[in-house]
Amino acid sequence: MDGFHFSQPYQPLAYLPPRPNMHIMLVQNLSQTTSTGFHLATINWFTTTFSSATEAQTQAWPLIRANKSVLVAAPTGSGKTLTAFLTAIDKLVQQGLANNGALPDATTVVYVSPLKALSNDIRINLQLPLEGIERELTKLGLPTVDIRTAVRTGDTTEQERIAMRKKPPHILVTTPESLYILLSSDSGRAMLQTTQSVIVDEIHAMAGTKR
Repeated sequence: MDGFHFSQPYQPLAYLPPRPNMHIMLVQNLSQTTSTGFHLATINWFTTTFSSATEAQTQAWPLIRANKSVLVAAPTGSGKTLTAFLTAIDKLVQQGLANNGALPDATTVVYVSPLKALSNDIRINLQLPLEGIERELTKLGLPTVDIRTAVRTGDTTEQERIAMRKKPPHILVTTPESLYILLSSDSGRAMLQTTQSVIVDEIHAMAGTKR
């Protein structure tokens, strides 16, 4: 189970119970996905990378784009983490394009997950869409948007932490423990005060614990 929510007070808005043969909506043409509000570059990357959007994605995207606080529960492999990441990335892309590709030096997305899931999730659910959407922007003749990411865990060096404070990443990936430390310091709170979206992955592993 993965969960993600925005800065509003939490309330569950979507629940997809695990079940075999879950319905998959095939993405047959761009017009079907344009209604979600995604930029054309994002749509092109998704439709050339995946043959379909899952039910979890098609139900959650409109709610996320409406800035609702959302909890998604669905079977493994249904694209829950990408559902949240793609929306956050697309929002940054559109913001950057409105300013000739430039983004302010501010953290707007915080991704929280148990450490064991970080490396794989970052590669599949963050770096691949960032690189793919950048290629699609170039194909469209549009300026690319430099979306910075950084990982903050107990293994992050002091030099890396200082660099984050001086030039905050747009997307910060962290663990519950490291997030607690950030919130306990003036510099950490200053970096996080611009946060617009919070994604909590593997939420079932943290619910009911000190994490």
